[in-house]
Amino acid sequence: MNIPEDLKYTQEHEWVRDNEDGTVTVGITDFAQSELGDIVFVELEPAGFEFDKDEVFGTVEAVKTVSELFAPVGGEILEVNEELEDDPELVNTSPYKDGWMATIKVSDSSELETLLTAEEYEDVID
Repeated sequence: MNIPEDLKYTQEHEWVRDNEDGTVTVGITDFAQSELGDIVFVELEPAGFEFDKDEVFGTVEAVKTVSELFAPVGGEILEVNEELEDDPELVNTSPYKDGWMATIKVSDSSELETLLTAEEYEDVID
């Protein structure tokens, strides 16, 4: 299972990359995509959508199930990965690179401190 050390994680199996400019990029983990199976559709709220931490900001649909995406931090969506519209399986093949979901402008940077390290996330999935 691939769990990059330079990312933060949530209990809901999302990863967070701190872009060091008040924004983060988010997606689902390798573990999450493997549990879901073949992803056939990703639906995300549009750029400009504002939300609080733990609010739903989208869904991932696999062949057998639909899973909600919970915001790892509060903020505003700046950009969504448009490539997922035509190629949702990027989440399966490249969850940490090409399969990213959204870039978010963080409203409260202290929420980043509540996220899990790679080691803590590994304990969650073991």
